[in-house]
Order: sequence, then C-alpha cells, then structure tokens
Amino acid sequence: MLVYGKNVANEILNSNKKIYKVFLDNNFKDESILNKINKMNLHKFHMDKNKLDKMCGSSTNQGIALDIEEFNYLSINEIEKDDKSNFIVMLDSIEDPHNFGAIIRTCECAGVDYIIIPKNRSVSVNSTVYKTSSGALSYTKIVEVVNLSNTIRKLKDLGYWVYGSDAKGKDYRSIKYDGKTCLIIGSEGHGLKQIVSSSCDEIISLPMKGKINSLNASVASGILIYEIMKYK
Repeated sequence: MLVYGKNVANEILNSNKKIYKVFLDNNFKDESILNKINKMNLHKFHMDKNKLDKMCGSSTNQGIALDIEEFNYLSINEIEKDDKSNFIVMLDSIEDPHNFGAIIRTCECAGVDYIIIPKNRSVSVNSTVYKTSSGALSYTKIVEVVNLSNTIRKLKDLGYWVYGSDAKGKDYRSIKYDGKTCLIIGSEGHGLKQIVSSSCDEIISLPMKGKINSLNASVASGILIYEIMKYK
C-alpha cells in the first residue's frame, strides 16, 4: 500500500509497520524524517516532484511516500476478549475516504476503543484515509465484519447499549451514556440502513435549526463522540 505525507510517514516510521520502500522528492529536506529512514536502513528512491505526484495521484504528498504492508484489520474476537473496552464506533457504509479518515482521527483523539466497519459496500483503509487521519491509523483498532446486524447482537450480548445516529431520534444531549456504548454513524447519503436502525437500542439525533437538514458524517460523529466521552 502506498501512503504519503509527512505526518503519516512520521507515525509509520515510529510504529512497527513493515516498510518496503521510501520514495522521496529530490528536494526533500526534513532532517528528522531522513535520519529515521537512514537509521532503519530503508530502501530509498529519489525522484522529481512530478513523478512523485503522479505516483501518489496527488500533489499533497509533501515530498515523501512509503510503500508499506496492507492495513491489518482485527476481528470481532478482539472485542469479545477485551474486558476494558467500553466505547465503540460503528460505521454503516461510509463511502468517502476523507470522512473515514477524519472519523478515525477523532476516534483516536477521543480515546474510542474500536471502530467497526462492514467488509462490503464501505470504504476501506487506503492512502487517502491514511493521509486524512494524519497518522491516527497507527494507533487505531479497526474491526472488519461481514454483517453489522449480527455484530450488533454480539455487542449487546457483551453488555453494550447501541445508539444509532439518524435524523429522527431523541436529542443526543438528553441521554446519559453510562456503561458500555456503541455509537453507529450512517452513510453520507442514506443514513442508517433500516436493518441496522431497527437493531439499535436508541436512535439519537443532532438538532437542526438551519435550512440544511444534515451534517457531514465526520462532523456529526465528532460532536456525538465527544458528548459520549463526557460519561467515560
């Protein structure tokens, strides 16, 4: 997997991820990053900016790209074995990698224990997600599952109370999020699937007083995550 950007590179160089190759703009001058690369004896390839931009499919690479191992998703078994986990965020078919990356960043900053995503009909971890998360992926546990409804049932058996975020629900501020909590964020265009919504213990919503009736998925998740964190 090719990832790029100084923040991403820094976090990966500080992690235990396998790095196959490093690609550098001929004018890359960040001594801190270069020292780490040299100390780790990584394979370096220097090239002009246009070639690096073309390789990354973006001019926002800040002069560095890394070829790394594929992202390692966890299974639901990790949550089942984790007695200390008490806050999970589940994403119901998020399709925009920028939203996914921003949500990952918020979850890491807030101390969310796990993020759950469906294996199909959802964005997966890619270079855009890495870049948008600003390195948060190196510290985030992401569980990939085949069926969200079955996973919700397992979480309930583990003692989680499941809240779905949708337009028609209780004001999110009226609830005390005591105990083990799972927050589900719906897709950008369609919200929660009916089968997921009907599996929730409670539907919560953000009050809308303007003329636009919805928020960006990453913005909405940020507001709700930090409200829930008041009780953790």
